[in-house]
Amino acid sequence: MKKVVISGRSMPAIGIGTWHMGDSNSLRKQEIEAIRTGIENGLQLIDTAEMYGNGKSELLVGEAIKPYNRDQLYIVDKVLPSNASHARLERSLDSSLKKVGVDYFDLYLYHWRGGVTLEETIFELNRMVLKGKIKAWGVSNFDVDDMEELLTVPHGKDCAANEDLYNIGNRGIDFDLIEWQRQHNIPLIAYSPVSQGDSLGKNLTTNEVIMEIAQNHGITPYQVLLAWAIRNPQTIAIPQTSNPKHMLDNVKAANVELTSEDLTLIDKEFPKPRKKKYLEML
Repeated sequence: MKKVVISGRSMPAIGIGTWHMGDSNSLRKQEIEAIRTGIENGLQLIDTAEMYGNGKSELLVGEAIKPYNRDQLYIVDKVLPSNASHARLERSLDSSLKKVGVDYFDLYLYHWRGGVTLEETIFELNRMVLKGKIKAWGVSNFDVDDMEELLTVPHGKDCAANEDLYNIGNRGIDFDLIEWQRQHNIPLIAYSPVSQGDSLGKNLTTNEVIMEIAQNHGITPYQVLLAWAIRNPQTIAIPQTSNPKHMLDNVKAANVELTSEDLTLIDKEFPKPRKKKYLEML
């Protein structure tokens, strides 16, 4: 199984995304079963945020992880830009910790840039590390210029990860950010790695090249997309699924090795960008 190291912790290169989860009471039991299926089959990273369902995702994660050893999990949460200030960050963090039912987060991300200065937000994030409420901090939806600015801020070099949109159909960061993060040893957390549930996701999974590669490996098109997303050793993908069977498929994708021929075919069908693009976000 492919592994990734984040903040000194080695874990499978597939994690558990929870965006859009926790909103439906009728799906709650199945969603909890899906998360637990991932945990029981070796996945460690669970990604949530205070924004997701206004805390409903955090409450769902809290219920799902109750039977397990907290130290075996790697829980990622995120603070909204409007809460990323001296006055509000710790209070926001405390609220999220309470909802998830844990004493600390392994990784706490600045969800995207807002009106608060980077200096102020990073100061607060570092203060939360010193207080033991988070083990490490990182950022999300940051591009190269954001990351370069981050490194000029006091404690900015302590950034443990950057979480960005990344899949075969949204690969703008392949132009420069992927290589920049590799050079600076900052792992990428890839959200929406299969672009599931939208027209792009459907187009990807019904693409003839993707389907042919899947058939050759005896796997599903979604597993091809996930295997592609984690082909670089510093990337962990966090697909979201409410289906326990799909969760098992996600786990197995960490064992898929695409060939150089596979990657060449994918590059021809979904070319790497040749010029800089605005950072894509969902």
